[in-house]
Amino acid sequence: MKILVVEDNKKLAENIKKYLELEGFIVDLAYDGNEGLDLALSYNYDCIILDIILPGMSGIEICRFLRDEEKSQVPILMLTALGSVENRVEGLNVGADDYMPKPFDLRELVARVRALIRRNQVVRQETLKYGDLVMNLQTREVSCKGEPLNLSSKEFSLLELFMRNPGVVFSREQILDKLWESGFEPRSNIVDVYVLYLRKKLKPFGYDEKIETVHNIGYRLKKEDDKT
Repeated sequence: MKILVVEDNKKLAENIKKYLELEGFIVDLAYDGNEGLDLALSYNYDCIILDIILPGMSGIEICRFLRDEEKSQVPILMLTALGSVENRVEGLNVGADDYMPKPFDLRELVARVRALIRRNQVVRQETLKYGDLVMNLQTREVSCKGEPLNLSSKEFSLLELFMRNPGVVFSREQILDKLWESGFEPRSNIVDVYVLYLRKKLKPFGYDEKIETVHNIGYRLKKEDDKT
């Protein structure tokens, strides 16, 4: 499971990262609000730990943007040294799922993160749709124009990544990071190979061209209303 920690206190951020990694999580760090939002929009995280007071965008602004503009349902746990009821209410009102005032026990932080992830998995959307493409996340069945698609596990995961993020450009390194375990060299062409496999299976339905190569960067699934 992958966690984003947005915290401008570098020592605290690194302590959270180290503890979460000991608990088996993959952790990305951002030390200001702008970097945190960029990461939140670029990757699929299982949970975001978000400080309220940050350089650049505040945690409140980031949370509001993710909920209102992106319609993101990623669990968000807010941290702050501000302990007033007003601060807690403001964070929850803009869409945060939980709140921890500083200082806190890292064991409790991990327990709350796990609880948020479990809760989100229970209510998580079971079906993804993109035009005539339909993906059932529970049965792992995919169909296009009513016809079943026989996808391998990696092809399914790759298509899921694209369908969850239409219009988002993913570099080969980002796709490797999301879908493969560590050990693959960034120069490996494994991502290109699986994109080719997926396109071949989508071609009979005219959907192969929906997966667009972005020169010198990587790949994206075109937005449904993108005719180019």
